[in-house]
Amino acid sequence: MLNFSRWAIAAIILPLAIGVLCAIPSFLPDATVAHLPRFMQTRVNLGLDLSGGSHLLLEASTQDVAKQRLTNMEEQVRTELRRGDPKIAIGDISSRDGKLSFMVREPSQVDAAVERIRPLTQGAGLTGQRDFNVEVVNSSTITITPTDAGIKNAVKSAMEVSTEVIRRRIDEMGTREPTIQQQGDNRIVVQVPGLQDPKALKALLGQTAKLEFKLVDTTANPAEVAQGRAPVGSEVLPYVNNPSGVPFIAVKRQVMVSGEDLSDATQGYDQSNQAIVNIRFNSSGGRKFGQVTSQNVNRPFAIILDGKVLSAPNINEPILGGSAQVSGSFTVESANQLAIALRSGKLPVNFVVVEERTVGPGLGADSIRAGLIASVVAVVAVAVFMFVSYGRFGMYANLAVAINVLVILGVMGMLGATLTLPGIAGFVLTIGTAVDANVLIYERIREERRRGRNVVASIEHGYKEASRTIFEANVTHAIAGGIMLALGSGPVKGFAIVLLIGIATSVFTAVTFTRMVVANWVRRTRPTDIHI
Repeated sequence: MLNFSRWAIAAIILPLAIGVLCAIPSFLPDATVAHLPRFMQTRVNLGLDLSGGSHLLLEASTQDVAKQRLTNMEEQVRTELRRGDPKIAIGDISSRDGKLSFMVREPSQVDAAVERIRPLTQGAGLTGQRDFNVEVVNSSTITITPTDAGIKNAVKSAMEVSTEVIRRRIDEMGTREPTIQQQGDNRIVVQVPGLQDPKALKALLGQTAKLEFKLVDTTANPAEVAQGRAPVGSEVLPYVNNPSGVPFIAVKRQVMVSGEDLSDATQGYDQSNQAIVNIRFNSSGGRKFGQVTSQNVNRPFAIILDGKVLSAPNINEPILGGSAQVSGSFTVESANQLAIALRSGKLPVNFVVVEERTVGPGLGADSIRAGLIASVVAVVAVAVFMFVSYGRFGMYANLAVAINVLVILGVMGMLGATLTLPGIAGFVLTIGTAVDANVLIYERIREERRRGRNVVASIEHGYKEASRTIFEANVTHAIAGGIMLALGSGPVKGFAIVLLIGIATSVFTAVTFTRMVVANWVRRTRPTDIHI
């Protein structure tokens, strides 16, 4: 138990030294850390409650997901029935009551229509169900009804995509270490440290950024459009900056080019020095945009963002360069936000802010100060108690606690973990309990000495017998911490992360490191008695 080879000593000291080195950058200013080697640029990130910033809780509308799925299915059905041989003629498609229904004009083609539509449905995860049910009603009417499993699967997919889109948008803002995580089935928590004004963040995240290019329906009656009615195959959309003064405009339902065909978007200026957004299409989008503008010269082309018409310029000539401009009375800030939103992709579902919180840097500084005071008091109190109770062995335990504190910070830095106010509570708790293992060991050594064993035998049995209890106790702590990490969120996770790291490092330093130090002291001094 007390024999340590050089390799064993190196295996103990090396990870502790690495942990201590990785903790040092957390105490240095940013300018100094920037000049350190890359592997040394590991710092503990401060959470929102310590550094200040903005907290938003976004909630998605599941009704929007269901509605969008119906719209997509309607387009697929129209396309599939038109391009077959033979073509299948159908009446207008109704989307009432959350399902699609239409009549097949030739009753003899009903079965053929069903056979073409069924492949458009998909399996809903591992449920064994389809995402849509296709049924024939009244011998000539087909209904397409979304299933609950299909909607649930679509919401799950939309939330995964939305989380990634939101992450990309916030990264574009240049913020450091944001926290973006899904909460429940339809909510996303966004925390951005250092951002004191959440208005820009809300504007950016609240924008779906669904960009579409559609042809304006020039055959629509302006009087009917003003009343919200449009011809078959068209729809009425709001148009705030309509030169004619009418706040609505009729556009074709068919999307000619969409935001999914974009490769880049940047804020710029037009010839009048007005803020605009310059967009560039990918190769497929460039071909479609060129084809549409070539076939519709002298016709107005509506640029639509999130269901609202920004502008409807006239196509004077084919646009074949694969790029275009989006204008719409932008400010520089709003144009830049739109460019970021378009670059990061559109959100598949609309979000509303259900909770908003801003933490000032002053409150964060007070929390850090209070946490440091609590930590220092805990360390000093523990150190004094251990020295008074166990003398030299207490000092070894105190050394282990000091190294343990630095190693915890180093591990958190290497993992990119975030330190929160509850995390500081976990930190203080870890400091207080870090010496528990040493107390068990030293009390067992005392017991062995009272039984008459010599110094070496007492130390060996003390470490050996107490280690079992130590590991069993910390395993139960780790299980509790793991449950909090898996099931908790926000502050609970912050506490659990520090607790789990602290359990692992404290066991290593309290048992293995102090045993090595004690063994080295025994070999050097050969004591005949110990005061413990």
